[in-house]
Amino acid sequence: MASKKFLSLIVLLCLLTSGLSAQVSGSYDVMDSSVIPSKRLPQHSEFMAHTYPFPALPRNQWELGVKVGTFNVIGDVRSRIPGFGAALHVRKALGYVFSLRGELGMGVARGLNFSPSVGYKSNPAWLPYFTPPAVPTTPVYYNYKANVYEGSLEAVASLTNIRFHKAKSKFNIYVFAGIGGMIYDTKIDALDGTALYNFGALPAPTYENRKDIKKALKDNLDGDYETQGEGDPLQAKLFDKPFRPVWNIGAGVQFKLSQKLSLSLEDKFSIPKTDLLDGQQWQEGWPAGPSQTRDMDSYNFFSLGLNFALGKKSVEPLWWINPLDYAYNEINKPRHMLLPKPILDDKDSDGVTDQFDNEPNTPAGAPVDSHGVSRDTDGDGVPDYKDKELVTPTTWQPVDADGVGKAPEPDCCKELRDKLANWQPEKKCNIGALPSITFKGKSVTLSNDAKALLASVAQTIKNNADCKVAVVGYCASSKSEQQLSWDRVNAIINYLVDKEGISADRFVFKYGQEGGDCNTVDLQDGTGDEGPTTVPAPHPNLRRKG
Repeated sequence: MASKKFLSLIVLLCLLTSGLSAQVSGSYDVMDSSVIPSKRLPQHSEFMAHTYPFPALPRNQWELGVKVGTFNVIGDVRSRIPGFGAALHVRKALGYVFSLRGELGMGVARGLNFSPSVGYKSNPAWLPYFTPPAVPTTPVYYNYKANVYEGSLEAVASLTNIRFHKAKSKFNIYVFAGIGGMIYDTKIDALDGTALYNFGALPAPTYENRKDIKKALKDNLDGDYETQGEGDPLQAKLFDKPFRPVWNIGAGVQFKLSQKLSLSLEDKFSIPKTDLLDGQQWQEGWPAGPSQTRDMDSYNFFSLGLNFALGKKSVEPLWWINPLDYAYNEINKPRHMLLPKPILDDKDSDGVTDQFDNEPNTPAGAPVDSHGVSRDTDGDGVPDYKDKELVTPTTWQPVDADGVGKAPEPDCCKELRDKLANWQPEKKCNIGALPSITFKGKSVTLSNDAKALLASVAQTIKNNADCKVAVVGYCASSKSEQQLSWDRVNAIINYLVDKEGISADRFVFKYGQEGGDCNTVDLQDGTGDEGPTTVPAPHPNLRRKG
């Protein structure tokens, strides 16, 4: 079940990255000397001087990759479930096809046979189950847990970056082969603690009851892997572990996520020269093992990897670059190519050969049409190379010798001119600062002091006939506060109108404002304010009478 989920995740990632890789940009600029290493700068100089036809190989980035996946040993004992593997590599391109990769990896694999065996007399792990030199008759079930560590150097060949009909591939398919060394440590679950397993109590193996045997084995084995697997005393060791050379082959595909990041799927098959990875050298049938065979074990690592391109002032790794990109682009739109001179004469150098030129003496630099005649874009009779106003509207024509027309006066300008003719400066108000009126408690009645103060204000208002006065009350957090503010402003305006004889249209009625004292009403210069002179009571049912 775990392996199916892992494969489903890989398929999903493939679908996502295939869409992302289509957005990757094109190749590098072969004329950019900053990406050429110093030892190849002479070739680059010759190429730029047209004395050597091939551009210099650019400096390209290294790749650092990490990968995880399933790890399995293929040997005499059946692989139980997909194990776990991980690896780290560095890769450097030698050219557009071949690259070298150094890799360090590890894997953990488990195995378990579901049929019994008796040909184990050479395996010290199973010695407690019989007494030498007798032939073993007690059946056991081979199993193992192997930890494998490998270092290798691999040659990688890219298969999809050389494209004849596209600038760039959406993905990179590659194959590889290499050689390296590996060490391993294999242990067997041969004991239940310190006691022998009672394998004889299991049902006799048949094709029909194989599922029962599998379940019984999983229930009985404790999974400790406490016993060292079979080994070869003559085998070389490294870090006190058996060491063997290993040959690798494999294939993979990379999906480019960005200029620095790519995703890879890879399968790597490794062949070490040993038959002891699974802790058992001989493979035999059942019963009595009449068909013993010996063959070399191998292991497989299927992985999902994330790769990072490293390096400054370098182009991307060469296996992502199409080496035909420069040639095709230069043929399509020459930038560096030396083009031969035209065979047909063009005396005025306007791009139209003389035999097709209807105006053979066009001034240098003058734009012409397909017949070599000077262009007149706006049709005003003045050719473009003389026209100081290339697009003159028809309504502005006729034009002068420079092709400049006379624009009619727009309606908006006429209106503005009329307004300016009738404009008079606004009168300024110099009423100055006015006092504030204070109320006590919740009262809306003017005190004698307030009335005396308003009499003085009334005289000031009368002396400044061009001014308006804003009467401003504060606080509006509740309906009662709003009505109280309105009542106080209304009381002041009514007093000044009724008692002091000031016209009501000279006041701006403001109540419930923010930023002032709730018990204070301010009188301010309101000449520039836009506001009503009267306002209906917001909550007349809450109006205070005194």
